[in-house]
Amino acid sequence: MNKYLVLYLAPTRVLEEWKKTEATQKKAAEDKMMQEWKAWMGSHAKMFADPGAGAGKTKRITAQGASDSKNDVMLYAIVSAESHDAAAKSFVGHPHLQIPEASIEVMELHALPGMERASSGEETRAHA
Repeated sequence: MNKYLVLYLAPTRVLEEWKKTEATQKKAAEDKMMQEWKAWMGSHAKMFADPGAGAGKTKRITAQGASDSKNDVMLYAIVSAESHDAAAKSFVGHPHLQIPEASIEVMELHALPGMERASSGEETRAHA
C-alpha cells in the first residue's frame, strides 16, 4: 500500500462570503454537511493512515524570512491505497465538494533518499 497526502481546498474568498450567510441558513447547511462528512468517514475509515486536522493561519517562509500568508488549504489527511487512482477515486462525491469551487488534491508521498523515519515515532532525520 502506498501513502497519499490529501488536501481539502476551498477559495478563501468563498469562505469569506460564507461568513456573511444568515446564521440559521448557515447552521442548517453546516449541520447537513457534517452529518454527510461523518457518514462518508465512517464508510472510508479503513483507508486513513491519519485522519488529519484543520489547517490554521499560514506563514510563508522565503529566503527573505517569514510572513503572514493565505492559501486555500482547509484540511489535510493521509490515506493508504493500492494506487494513486484508487486513492483519488475514493474522494469522488466527498461532502467537502458541496462548498462552491472546492476541490480535493491527492498526492503520492515518496520517501526522500537518505531520509528515514524512525519506527519509534522520532522525528525524521538525515543519514550521512
